[in-house]
Amino acid sequence: MSLPITSFIFVVSSKKQINMQEKLIILDFGSQYTQLIARRVRELNIYCEIHPFNKVETLDENVKGVILSGSPSSVNDENHPIPNLDNIRKHVPLLGVCYGAQYLAKVSGGTVSPSKHREYGRAHLSEVNSSNVLLKGVPSNSQVWMSHGDTITSIPDSFEIIGSTNDVKVAAYHIQGEDTYGIQFHPEVYHSTDGLTLLKNFLVDVCGYSQDWTPDSFVEESVAKLKAQLGNDKVVLGLSGGVDSSVTAVLLNKAIGENLYCVFVNNGLLRKNEFESVLKNYEHLGLNVIGVDASQQFYSALEGLSDPEAKRKAIGKVFIDVFDQESAKIQDVKWLAQGTIYPDVIESVSATGGPSATIKSHHNVGGLPDYMKLKIVEPMRLLFKDEVRRVGKAMGLSPDLLGRHPFPGPGLAIRILGDITPDKVNILQDVDAIFIDGLKEHGLYDKVWQAGAILLPVQSVGVMGDERTYEKAVALRAVESTDGMTADWVHLPYEFLAEISNKIINRVKGVNRVVYDISSKPPATIEWE
Repeated sequence: MSLPITSFIFVVSSKKQINMQEKLIILDFGSQYTQLIARRVRELNIYCEIHPFNKVETLDENVKGVILSGSPSSVNDENHPIPNLDNIRKHVPLLGVCYGAQYLAKVSGGTVSPSKHREYGRAHLSEVNSSNVLLKGVPSNSQVWMSHGDTITSIPDSFEIIGSTNDVKVAAYHIQGEDTYGIQFHPEVYHSTDGLTLLKNFLVDVCGYSQDWTPDSFVEESVAKLKAQLGNDKVVLGLSGGVDSSVTAVLLNKAIGENLYCVFVNNGLLRKNEFESVLKNYEHLGLNVIGVDASQQFYSALEGLSDPEAKRKAIGKVFIDVFDQESAKIQDVKWLAQGTIYPDVIESVSATGGPSATIKSHHNVGGLPDYMKLKIVEPMRLLFKDEVRRVGKAMGLSPDLLGRHPFPGPGLAIRILGDITPDKVNILQDVDAIFIDGLKEHGLYDKVWQAGAILLPVQSVGVMGDERTYEKAVALRAVESTDGMTADWVHLPYEFLAEISNKIINRVKGVNRVVYDISSKPPATIEWE
């Protein structure tokens, strides 16, 4: 499940020394909820990092607490994850969540057994020790979210039970003499109604975090770090027109000014008039931007290709070639800047030792070939998508730019099913423009996470006037999501869909049928290819 994003309450910028940023470490045991823990922590204006359980770094003085995540594994499995907590437990406050709680109980001499009853979904705390700091302000009968097949059946004498449900006696515990706690429910999930209160109790009252990690402090710290890292070196950045690369560009510009060179490539697969409008927007930001129209190179490379992965790889290769050509024109450039964000980093270093399964390749994942000999700088790599937007807002970027829907790197090539031709691109650009402009005119754009149109490889019979037509069909797609990992289709008003369908059929030559995609992710993906 995905966690709805609540608004961050940002405070005044921290004046703390750059190298003294407080941080929380979350050890990941492979749970689907680990990112949600991080997002909840960030909501409390506390900086945190996710590390695989088997790659525990030596804690520095800035680490004031550690959280152990859940896991799809059982502590009774032969090859269950075993972290090295020698330099953590009793050194800094520790909170085990689900698997983390069960692991701490087992290694301390307790027993973890398969549950007699299913323990998934909503439950309620029947007993709460509100005098314990962890559960301060958590009322009796508070709803919590369970998701485990094992349960703690016995605990050592040093363990104090501080919370129970009707089915789970050891729902929460405190190890006496330590700032170590365990909970068998998930406070990070939206359905745990007092989960944020519990996390705040642990982070602020137990660990002592000052809650001063804010967009302003991030900008301040990042600019200082980038100045130290880059010095007087030249940096080249590939702009996409999207939020991540735009915020990256503005942050780098603050740090190194004219030594930043931005390249915006028109692959001929952008939205209607997007190349010109994006360049104009970047002018207003005072960025040094080189616009390159490479449409024909991309069309030539895509000629005759219908397979989705083949199209993606062809686009990726041409993009690299064009970027290489343009960066070579900049003398003494030493760095490649990328708009990588935190979910990309997390998913590339999993708790199980490898990246997640590749559903689709992306044109710029993995950097550039070795022959380009550029060092990588990624100023946004520690931020989630919503945090990137808030940093952009703190730097004065326009709401229109920050509120832009995500757009796929390969552009309209993966929204045209089958081979790519300029005529098909023109048709889809016109359809897409009517759809997106309509969403904006009707006040629906900001209620949708991502929207677009797909040109289908089928023709259908229609009638216009008294004449038979045999023309193309298009599908409209609009989804709501928090992070793109899961998504549900948006229930757009029928009246709106009727109006848009009518406009498309009347105004776009070659289209006589419009359908609306009502599939969710999973099992479908947001894009069709």
